[in-house]
Amino acid sequence: MKYSDINHVQNGFPDAFLWGGATAANQIEGAFDKGGKGLSTSDMAAYKDPYITGKVNNFTFNVTSKELEKYKTDPQNILFPKRWGIDFYNRYKEDIALFAEMGFNVFRLSVSWARIFPTGLENEPNEEGLAFYDKVFDECAKYGMEPLVTMSHYEMPITLTEKYNGWANRELVGLFEKYARVILNRYKHKVKYWITFNEMNMNLNSLYTGAGILADLVDNQLQAAYQASHHQFLASALAVKAAKEIIPNVKVGCMINHIESYAKTTKPVDQLQSLKSNQLNLFYPDVQARGEYPSYMTRYFADNNINLDIKEGDDKILQQGKVDFVSISYYMSHVTEAREDASKLAGSFDSPIKNEYLKLTQWDWPIDSIGLRIALIKLYDRYRLPLFVAENGLGAKDAISIDGKIHDDYRIDYLKQHILEMREAIKDGVDVMGYTTWGCIDLVSCGTSQISKRYGFIYVDLDDAGKGSFKRIPKDSFYWYKKVIASNGNNLE
Repeated sequence: MKYSDINHVQNGFPDAFLWGGATAANQIEGAFDKGGKGLSTSDMAAYKDPYITGKVNNFTFNVTSKELEKYKTDPQNILFPKRWGIDFYNRYKEDIALFAEMGFNVFRLSVSWARIFPTGLENEPNEEGLAFYDKVFDECAKYGMEPLVTMSHYEMPITLTEKYNGWANRELVGLFEKYARVILNRYKHKVKYWITFNEMNMNLNSLYTGAGILADLVDNQLQAAYQASHHQFLASALAVKAAKEIIPNVKVGCMINHIESYAKTTKPVDQLQSLKSNQLNLFYPDVQARGEYPSYMTRYFADNNINLDIKEGDDKILQQGKVDFVSISYYMSHVTEAREDASKLAGSFDSPIKNEYLKLTQWDWPIDSIGLRIALIKLYDRYRLPLFVAENGLGAKDAISIDGKIHDDYRIDYLKQHILEMREAIKDGVDVMGYTTWGCIDLVSCGTSQISKRYGFIYVDLDDAGKGSFKRIPKDSFYWYKKVIASNGNNLE
């Protein structure tokens, strides 16, 4: 902070604040076999009906080698919702126009690696895939909307899983750098905000989704998760370095699924466990923002018999590829305590210990808007880099009312409380550069492959089996968010 700023409090969102929404290619595009696209890992995420199993959070994160073979050769009417998405591939103009109507000045989306390099092994990229994103970015530019582009968002060519078992193999570092350089060069005049990997820390929850690894083919899954993460750190750093060479004034960020951890009690052992849980969550931006492995992981690796294959020169690559900003998804906080399975729960997506002071969503996720403020303050204190809230939203079972509208006051209330706390964090001195709500339009859920777990401001007439008109209908929250953006976050009523 400059001396001249010491007596100045930022009372609201900065004038240049980026407001918008977030999506991922594998959850919206569809057209999985069109335009020269190859099959990706997400195309093999089969739908498992949670209403039959009784498991609300019936995650479809993982795929085994036997399942993969079955899905490829004998699907037997198994549903793969991410193959059809919401047909953004054909409806992108309509959708971007609706985003523009809300006033978006940023739209977060991802590029499908398999649409650019169908198998990941080609020497030359697929021109039809490159041209598709040209059209999408041109449409954004028409409305003055900045694309925030994720290079890798939970998908990669399935060939790389079959040939190398995904990011378990160091070969993927060079293949990813080739892919990154192609899209950076192609879109250097159209995209200035990039994220290398989406929620890299989710490797600890799903080797398949995060790293394209078939878990049944590795002996030690925790070892595989961290080795894959090391390879992704290198790939990310090389992509950052390439971006700096190719695009003037480019901004490249990292991203984690940030879950703020609270101690269950004031017992010192619980407080210590909370600290360690937060360290495991922050390990990923620690490496990408600081350019080196944090010292606390040395003991963690030793205690868990993890021996990473780190080559000479890797440390230099990490130092040369530090990110410009740190982005997070924020949906919930965790409660931790010192218990036998504490190390297994640390870094997990969903804690079994519930916070008695918080309400739950329909999918049993705790709602904690103040946790977002706490997280932003801690992150900024730690890194002194701009922060971007790249995902935040409420999954709910929306329904069309008798008047033909979707009244989602619960979503408005959820987002309002989080935006208020984000504004308070800015008053606290945190540099927050933007906010993109997750699923600004209904899309296929990452974790459960459902469409019925809806996040968007825009309802898509589609069910979990892919049946429907695909018609887009603005919800009440659409008009509310439009007012929020028009007032730069001042009008939240």
